[in-house]
Amino acid sequence: MAHHRRSHLLLVMAIIAGLSIGVAGCRGPQSGGLTVAGSTSVQPLVEHLAERYMAEHHGEVVNVQGSGSTAGIRAAVSGAAAIGMASRELEPTERDLHRFLIAQDAIAVIVHPANPVKALRREQLRDIYARRIRDWQQLGGNPGTINFITREEGSGTRGAFQEIVMGDAEISADGIVQDSTGTVRAIVAGDRNAIGYISLGMVTPEVATISLDEVVPTHDAVISGQYPLTRPFLLVTSGEPGPRERAFMDYLHQPACQAIIEEEGYVPSAAESRS
Repeated sequence: MAHHRRSHLLLVMAIIAGLSIGVAGCRGPQSGGLTVAGSTSVQPLVEHLAERYMAEHHGEVVNVQGSGSTAGIRAAVSGAAAIGMASRELEPTERDLHRFLIAQDAIAVIVHPANPVKALRREQLRDIYARRIRDWQQLGGNPGTINFITREEGSGTRGAFQEIVMGDAEISADGIVQDSTGTVRAIVAGDRNAIGYISLGMVTPEVATISLDEVVPTHDAVISGQYPLTRPFLLVTSGEPGPRERAFMDYLHQPACQAIIEEEGYVPSAAESRS
């Protein structure tokens, strides 16, 4: 009798275990988290907001990965990421994507704090990156070859810089190409002859900003439209966002998140989307 009881008990336990495995399997995709990938300029801001979101929504996991704007858009299209991050406007071939604006950002031109050059005109900046101006002495600075840092092809930051500053001129192949905002900042911070461009929200005391066309990159200058080097911070999905994606993106427009966006040095925007 005891043997039969043990057999029945083992059978019940096996059934329960099987059901548990089945339920866990069904939960797999949900528990895998929401993957957000793309622009390394947008990444730190979204990471900050995602941490707050997860703290307030227990059980939700948001994985934020930096890979560049174009890579993020492609990840959203292919399904490798639920949401893409971009720090540039969508190209005509990308207009079928769902666009969600979270902030406006300025691209700050940065130099080493010891560099006496604190102001440039847009054409001077263009000539630096086209390699027509090669020495700081040509700009009223100390003698020294200008080491200019640029972002990689596909970067939203580079795309905005190319459009607004370079126009039809090409960025010289002599530039030092980096694939993230952080590395551009680190190189400029360690080289008195370097110049680069990064998100205004990522500027720290280890680098100095330069005024462009007599306008200093500030929050107020971005809001007023006076500062010329601005671009959007976007989240994109392939088609209409699903419930989880929509919940996260809508969360970013709550007043508390808008306040964080402003505290981080960006210009928060009202809800705007285009599908």
